[in-house]
Amino acid sequence: MPRAKQRTPELRDHVLSVAVELLVREGVAGFTTRSVARQAGTSTPAVYELFGDKRGLVREVFFEGFRLLRRRFENLADSDDPRSDLIQLVEIYRNFISENPVLSEVMFSRPFTDFEPGPHELAASSSVRIFIVERVRRCVDAGLLRGDETDIAHVLVSLLQGLAAAENARRLGTSHESIDRRWALAVNAVLGGLGN
Repeated sequence: MPRAKQRTPELRDHVLSVAVELLVREGVAGFTTRSVARQAGTSTPAVYELFGDKRGLVREVFFEGFRLLRRRFENLADSDDPRSDLIQLVEIYRNFISENPVLSEVMFSRPFTDFEPGPHELAASSSVRIFIVERVRRCVDAGLLRGDETDIAHVLVSLLQGLAAAENARRLGTSHESIDRRWALAVNAVLGGLGN
């Protein structure tokens, strides 16, 4: 009698966690369905059954990245200072990308040729974008920024991703002090310019 397959939600969560860890450790080049299965202590067919194929696995890693980033944002409490809250959000975003460079690459740069986010995937990223827009809106409502909150959020996110990429590539400076100073210079320049 063949044994029952154990494709449980717990196995799925475990494989996804291992996939994220493997991606961080081995990078895009070392990320294969077979290596994920081996590290998770399961079979390649089990991974295919859980995720469909490698594209499906990458898709879930993409979603997991946005879930993790959103959880960090949810820990940010509103204060009486909307600008300070927005700066804290910038720091959370920066730290996430700094701590998760390869995962961030999957989320923002599309390093896998067989994975192109569709509308459902883009909705996952919009949940993070909406959180940023809300923080920008508070600054607009307080008269600290002028302009459309969605436009400002897009500009801010693009700036943050560019700065984070430069920091991760060690092109933003050689000391923590110089890197922090350049981050503050860029963010304050943008927020100051949008506050005029």
